[in-house]
Amino acid sequence: MAHRTARPERHGRGALAAVAVVVVLVVVAVLSVRWVVRNTDVPLPVSMPWGPECAVWTGQEHVRLDRDQARRATTAAAVAAQGDAAPIGSPDTSDIPDEVMTLLEEGPEEDAGPSLSCRSTKNPDLRVQEELEPSGLTARAQRLKDGMDEHFAELSTGGYHPGGFDTGHGEDSAHYDGRAIDVFYRPVNEENRRAGWVMAHWLIAHAPDYAIDVIIFDDRIWSTSYPSLGWRRYEADDPDNEILRHLDHVHVDVQEGRGSAEAGG
Repeated sequence: MAHRTARPERHGRGALAAVAVVVVLVVVAVLSVRWVVRNTDVPLPVSMPWGPECAVWTGQEHVRLDRDQARRATTAAAVAAQGDAAPIGSPDTSDIPDEVMTLLEEGPEEDAGPSLSCRSTKNPDLRVQEELEPSGLTARAQRLKDGMDEHFAELSTGGYHPGGFDTGHGEDSAHYDGRAIDVFYRPVNEENRRAGWVMAHWLIAHAPDYAIDVIIFDDRIWSTSYPSLGWRRYEADDPDNEILRHLDHVHVDVQEGRGSAEAGG
């Protein structure tokens, strides 16, 4: 039986195809890394899945925190920032470096980016909650508001209304579902910007506890849609609009959930 001899040109074409695939993969990887570096504030080792659950960037190094440490650190920072007005006592933070606590208490310097970043978490077992509470928030969002009120005194909040909203917000806004809360820090100035970051850091540390889906503040966004990227740059439709850039308020919304309304959640 005669055997067919493999044609050298076929081997050549196969090798070229393999090289082309490798080149494409390398280009995609490089572009992806460049996108992450350009659009995120915390360097890659903190945000990637193999990094710590949370970390504080000091400007020179990453200080790793587990979720419990992040919760305690941001709660203590909130207490320190509020002084005698704080509605709760400060938790123990003796295991957290003083430099980290100072950063969280004072808030990041202008253009420095967020101090604390955590990987996001989406709860796959949540169910849709269509019924609104008397406040106009879903039960899940109401629980978040109650948690904020427990830790922060005299908050100025909005973005919800008894009976809900059907206009006044962007298309597909979580405000229409009663899932979103705005915490205002007005006027826009350095003191209020830092106070807003104390709140934003507290929210990101406690995100799993309240099924938080999105946080937006000071031209930055964090969401469960990109679980490993941490904070990213937020591009407002109008760069001259302080409200759309979320410079005067922290926006936070909770996860919508999946499943039937009768299933609860």
